[in-house]
Amino acid sequence: MEQTKIKVGILPNQFLKSDGTFDKSEALKLSGKIAGVCYDEEGFAHLEAEPEEKTMRRIERTLNNGHHSVYDHISISFNLQNVPKILAMVLNNEHQYTTSEKSARYTPVVRGDDSIITYEEEKLYNKWLEIFKIKIKSQYGNVLKDARIQKLAQENARYLVTVFMPTQMIYSTSLRQINYIASWMQQYIESMEIAPSFDKKLKKSMQELLGELSDLNVLEDRLMKNDKYRSLSLFGKNLDQKVDYFGDVYSCTYEGSFSSLAQAQRHRSLDYQMEMLEEKEYYIPPILMDDPILVEEWLKDMEVVKNVYPQGEMIRISESGKYEDFILKCKERLCGAAQLEIMDQTKETLLKYQQYLQKTSSPLLQDIERRTHGARCTFPDYDCPRDCKWKEGKTLVRKI
Repeated sequence: MEQTKIKVGILPNQFLKSDGTFDKSEALKLSGKIAGVCYDEEGFAHLEAEPEEKTMRRIERTLNNGHHSVYDHISISFNLQNVPKILAMVLNNEHQYTTSEKSARYTPVVRGDDSIITYEEEKLYNKWLEIFKIKIKSQYGNVLKDARIQKLAQENARYLVTVFMPTQMIYSTSLRQINYIASWMQQYIESMEIAPSFDKKLKKSMQELLGELSDLNVLEDRLMKNDKYRSLSLFGKNLDQKVDYFGDVYSCTYEGSFSSLAQAQRHRSLDYQMEMLEEKEYYIPPILMDDPILVEEWLKDMEVVKNVYPQGEMIRISESGKYEDFILKCKERLCGAAQLEIMDQTKETLLKYQQYLQKTSSPLLQDIERRTHGARCTFPDYDCPRDCKWKEGKTLVRKI
C-alpha cells in the first residue's frame, strides 16, 4: 500500500518490444493495411505485400481525417499498478475495455512507511473490522463460515478508506480507445472542476498515468485531437434535475457510495455518471442500524476521514440503459453473494420500475413481476449454479 507512483506495463503481444515499450510504428502499419480491406479487390493477403509507402499514405489519411476505427483492431493489455481506485473507476466507465481488478474483499488494508493511507484510516479500518466480525458472527454465524465473515468485514470496513487508495488491475482496450481516453483526461486536467482537493489528487494521478503511457510509446497525437469535444463519461452535472423514466429504456438517479458505483460499473451495457453532493453524507451498513450508539460512532469516525474522500461517502449516481440490460443486472446483483449496498439499490430500482410499468400498463409488466419475489434464484429464467441455502439472502432482507 505504499505511496509509489503509478506504474504501467504492457502484457505480451505482437507489438511489445524487448525494452517493454509499444511498437507503435508496426501497429500503425497493420492498421493502415486493414484500412484498405474495404476497397481492395484481392483482400488482405494482397495488402500485406503492398509497398510500404502506400500503407503509410493510408495511415496519414485515416489518422488525419478522423477515420480511426481501424486502430481499434490493435488491442493492448496494460498491467496497471498503484492506480488510485477512483482513477480505475474513471477508466472502467469507458465501455470499450476488459478489466480484472484486485478485490477489496480479499485485501486487508495495511499502511506502509510511505503510504497514501493515513494513520487514522488504518486505525479506524482495523477498529471496524473487528466490530463487523463480531456483529456478523453474532447474527449470521450459523450460516456463514469464518472465511466469508472475514471477507464481509473487510468489505464493510473499507468504507472508511479513501477512494484514492491504490489498486492493481489488468486493463485491456484498443490503441484508438486508450488515446481517446488520454485526450479526455487532458481535457479534464485543463478544465474540469468537481471539488478542489478531489480534483488536485485526481489530476495528479491522471498526469502520472499519461506520463507512463507516453513513456511506453502508446500515445499518438493524431488519435488525440478530440475533434468532437468528447469528455470522460463518469462525471455529470445537475443530475438532481433529471427525471426518472422507466419503459423499454430507463433512466434513474439515486444516491450511493463510491463503492457501490464501482460495483455498478461492471455492467458495461448500462451507463453511469456521478456527481458530488453539496453536503457530505455517508453510507451506514445496515447491520449497524439496530444499535444507535454504533451508528453515531460510525458517522463520527466517517467525519474523521472526510477530507480523504472515504469510499463510504455518498454521491449522486445517474443510471440508464435498456430494460433487458437492467434485468441482466438483476441476475447478477439480486443475490446473497453480491455486495449488500448494490443489492439493495438494485432491488429498489426494480420495485420503482414495476410501479412505473403498472401505471403505464406496459407490456413489460408481466415480465418484471416475475422478478419481484426474491433473489435471482427465484427468477423463472435463471439457474443458480450453487444453492446458498440462506433464507435472508434469498428473500433479500439480509443486513450484511
